[in-house]
Amino acid sequence: MAKTALLLVDFQNDYFSSYDSAKLALAGTDAAAKQGAKLLTAFREKKLPIVHVRHEFLSNDARFFLPGSEGAKIHPSVKDIPGEPVVLKHQINSFCDTNLKSILDEQAVENVVIAGAMTHMCIDAVTRAAKDYGYNCAIAHDACATFDLEFNGVKVPAEHVHAAFMAALNFAYAHIASAEKLIRDLS
Repeated sequence: MAKTALLLVDFQNDYFSSYDSAKLALAGTDAAAKQGAKLLTAFREKKLPIVHVRHEFLSNDARFFLPGSEGAKIHPSVKDIPGEPVVLKHQINSFCDTNLKSILDEQAVENVVIAGAMTHMCIDAVTRAAKDYGYNCAIAHDACATFDLEFNGVKVPAEHVHAAFMAALNFAYAHIASAEKLIRDLS
């Protein structure tokens, strides 16, 4: 049986409306993290690999995820425990200039289940990169969050941004399912 790892990407305080000092609260981060926590529990129970990824910008001029800040820390609802690697990234793509691929390869991982934020940025980027590296990808659509966007005067609600990116990734990059379905598939 192919080894499956969980990638929890950028579930960091600055994205949570429930965090008092959030610098970029996304739509539905708390609900997404609740589903992420279910995945985390299932992977821990099955003793499957888990990798936490967190982003810090290199400059204090950044809008959010400031170096060494509380806002850049992993949210308590999906916090790592000893033995679970935490990859620190400075780019949108979790594989870029990090040891993520070596962590997965050292554990002979072939499949990745992805959850986190933001759907239209880091989740999109890590999924496409993982697929390009040859991993089979699944995304827990209800364990991801994003926010409203605007382009050329067109306002796009977060739920539409999320749906558009899930639809695009589902086309050729990943299997898209609920956290509950992906947990059942682990059995």
